[in-house]
Amino acid sequence: MSVDVIRKAYQATEEGFLSLVTKQWPMKPQIAAVGSCCLVGVICGGTLYVANLGDSRAVLGRAVKATGEVLAIQLSAEHNVCIESVRQELQSLHPDDPQIVVLKHNVWRVKGLIQVSRSIGDVYLKKAEFNREPLYAKFRLREPFKKPILSADPSISSHPLQPHDQFVIFASDGLWEHLSNQEAVDIVQNHSRSGSARRLIKTALQEAAKKREMRYSDLKKIDRGVRRHFHDDITVIVVFLDSNLVSRASSVKGPNLSVRGGGLNLPPNTLAPCSTPTEAGGT
Repeated sequence: MSVDVIRKAYQATEEGFLSLVTKQWPMKPQIAAVGSCCLVGVICGGTLYVANLGDSRAVLGRAVKATGEVLAIQLSAEHNVCIESVRQELQSLHPDDPQIVVLKHNVWRVKGLIQVSRSIGDVYLKKAEFNREPLYAKFRLREPFKKPILSADPSISSHPLQPHDQFVIFASDGLWEHLSNQEAVDIVQNHSRSGSARRLIKTALQEAAKKREMRYSDLKKIDRGVRRHFHDDITVIVVFLDSNLVSRASSVKGPNLSVRGGGLNLPPNTLAPCSTPTEAGGT
């Protein structure tokens, strides 16, 4: 496991989806406008690797021995043009395009269309041959482009795990629109482990309802398609860390691995053995 391995996995995923779009373009051209953020966490050899495309976020809960409190530490970098540095990055990559980032309805968007600057898919903004009819006019750019507008290159960082690291929250931007990093960590820390992700989602939905001056129970009754006008989609996974297991894993080379959770059950030896990482640096 290394930063390079994760980067190649992202590249292979992007190429696989591009291949799918190319094959289905004659029958389902709108697939060219389909894309996704992608947040990955890998623990290997006592190191946590976090890779991100788009505006999902990974947040670590780390205990402070002296005080007993658990601090929130953001592990991922986000690619949303509401962040000034992300806008500047795009503008530097496209110096000849003054409309590369546009303020539309008080929200910054790439070409007035999309908020994220990096993603899997969204090939209509990466390959000019897919930015044409029969793609819906609302997605098509008036002027042709010569180089990709969006990128599929993830931001990757590595973090040597410490005994006081308690858990990591992986969540889409729908959660972080309503909860701060510390608020989310406090909710996980102050309740039982069971149902942590569901509890975070419920709290975010309660905040979304409060902002619209409505009851949570009424928000839940709204059809999913219409609900998008009230809050973004929310996906949450909470991974609890066992410092004893992490330290043992970092000292043993090539253990058998099994994965269980979320309906997934892989027997031992299905996955490649994990060895101590040779590359600890990140980008």
